[in-house]
Amino acid sequence: MTEDELLFVGDDWAQDHHDVELMDAAGRRLSKARLPEGVAGIERLHAMIGAELGEDSTAEVVIGIETDRGPWVQALIAAGYTVYAVNPLQASRYRERLAVSGAKSDAADAHMLADMVRTDSHQLRPISGDTADAEAVKVVTRIHKTLIWERTRTTQRLRHALLDYFPAALEAFEDLDAPDVLELLAKAPDPVGAAKLTTTQISAALKRARRRNIADKATRIQAVLRGRHLGQPAAVTAAYADSVRALVALLVTLNEQVNFLHGQVEDYFGRHPDAEIIRSQPGLGSMLSARVLAEFGDDPHRYASAKARKNYAGTSPITRASGRKKVVTARFVRNDRLIDALIAQAFSALRISAGARAYYEQQRARGIEFNAALRQLANRLVGILHGCLKTGTPYDEATAWSHRAHALAA
Repeated sequence: MTEDELLFVGDDWAQDHHDVELMDAAGRRLSKARLPEGVAGIERLHAMIGAELGEDSTAEVVIGIETDRGPWVQALIAAGYTVYAVNPLQASRYRERLAVSGAKSDAADAHMLADMVRTDSHQLRPISGDTADAEAVKVVTRIHKTLIWERTRTTQRLRHALLDYFPAALEAFEDLDAPDVLELLAKAPDPVGAAKLTTTQISAALKRARRRNIADKATRIQAVLRGRHLGQPAAVTAAYADSVRALVALLVTLNEQVNFLHGQVEDYFGRHPDAEIIRSQPGLGSMLSARVLAEFGDDPHRYASAKARKNYAGTSPITRASGRKKVVTARFVRNDRLIDALIAQAFSALRISAGARAYYEQQRARGIEFNAALRQLANRLVGILHGCLKTGTPYDEATAWSHRAHALAA
């Protein structure tokens, strides 16, 4: 293989092994193997590539694999290979081009991935070169958000359980995941025990949770818990009470860990060089700023333009045109964590940015519904963020919306 040639590698990964195939620029299979996960496997892959290239070759190695994270991927990047993280949906569609019968195997997938990066790498996005600081922010922000989602699910399970046997608790307590509510439910998870709670016990829990109007709230809660309500047989009630104890204990732990990770997110994000620029954007507090950085990454070459960043964010629309028919729709294949943060930013920006509010009102005046107008505002804010990061300057209200002010004046 000469120095100016390319070597293409397909890597079909599993939890404990990798099926790999090496292919030349003409699409000929050079070698294939099943490699174990870990150091031994990556060393064998380097040896296979070295055997094909030779010691003095400077040929580029291009690898296709259906993941963008993990030690194996990091080892590939560290070796200087160009690595493409192929979307599984893209891989599935490409597989149909090679085998219309629907046949599938790990070795065949490795061949497909090698051929895909050989012929279609211009359509794929190489794995970004995010810094370790950005990767660290991504790790803590994702687990923080995941635990918040899990807390919401667990709270809903608790709500449904109480509704089935202890509806008075739903009337007495407002926030089921609040510390005072969890403390009281842990003490008395059944109607009989709850009715025996004194105002002193209830007040103490409210005080530890730093509630206001403690006396009035304690009296109301006690009155509701001691009222007459429909219930379940004693055995069924006892079973539900045991399940509620478990859910309460889980929620207490989730609250503790969410609070702990909140501090960690702020800490890791605060160390990043782009923190001040991102935090300066309207509607972005410390948590949303960290999530935006985590999901966009900080590779300065990843997004060639503001449009590319908007497309990745999922805020820009998709146009489907065929003949006389033209439809513009929202993107539904997108990074859900990122779009969640960006929509939250847009909603918050309405209160603190006159330019954002004016842009939103303009969309509404055109007859665009609330969600679509908010998404368009989020799309505009992504463009502003891209410009700030590209120039290394914080957000400025007058600069960000100046062109729109001129357009309206004209």
